[in-house]
Order: sequence, then C-alpha cells, then structure tokens
Amino acid sequence: MAVDVRYKTSATAWGGRQGKAKSHDGKLDIYLTTPVELGGPGGDGTNPEQLFALGYAGCFHSALKLVARSKGVDLTDSAVSVEVGIGLDDSDGGFGLTVAIEAEMPGINEALALELVELAHQTCPYSKATMGNIKVTLTVTSE
Repeated sequence: MAVDVRYKTSATAWGGRQGKAKSHDGKLDIYLTTPVELGGPGGDGTNPEQLFALGYAGCFHSALKLVARSKGVDLTDSAVSVEVGIGLDDSDGGFGLTVAIEAEMPGINEALALELVELAHQTCPYSKATMGNIKVTLTVTSE
C-alpha cells in the first residue's frame, strides 16, 4: 500500500508510562502516569490509552462526516466516543488493546447510521491501521 503523505508529526517520550511526553512542535507537553488498574500510582497525568482514544475519536468522527457528506447526510449534531481497553493478551502473554466506538447521530434512522459507521470504519486511518489487530466494536445511537 502506497501512501501519499501530506502531513507528518512526531513526539518523544521519556520514562515510559511514568514519565513525560512532548510533541515536536511543543503543542502537547504532558506527564504520563500509569493507572492504578495497571499497577501504577494513578494521578494527574494521562496515559497512552487516553491519547489513543482521543486521536481515534477525532479521526473516526472526521471519517464519519466525510462518508455522510458523500451520501448527502448532515451530521452537524453528531459525536463519536471511543473507549480503549488494555489487558493481558492470552495469545502471547503480553498486552493487547480493545476498542469500542459509539457514534451518536441524532435524527438519523438506525439502518443508515449503521451503514455510515461501517463505511467510516473502512475509511478511517486509525481503523485501517488496527484492522485485524484489535477487536473493535461499533455501535450507534440515533433517532
């Protein structure tokens, strides 16, 4: 698969899950804290799963609006929530992720909403990158 790259970004992390991370342009400069559920101290910092959920939600919502627009559907009042789970992967003893995507599309009938979410899942770069690697659940809230 060839990709005509239009934008690149980068970030650096120091200290892993219990450290600091910063984007190359300085727009993100955050502390990372391991959640209590993963044996860490918790605290005010964020974690890679929260950052992944934020990025995936924003990207998926853009893909959803793109496919909706191509079908003449207005999603002005829509929203996308992404839940990311992390836990032990019994296939290799390491860690694995799960993703649950919920698209809220008030005023759109459920059949159309489901069609749009499926199309967005085929279009979203995050979905394409994780397809076959992470269990992803898609749901809609509509009408």
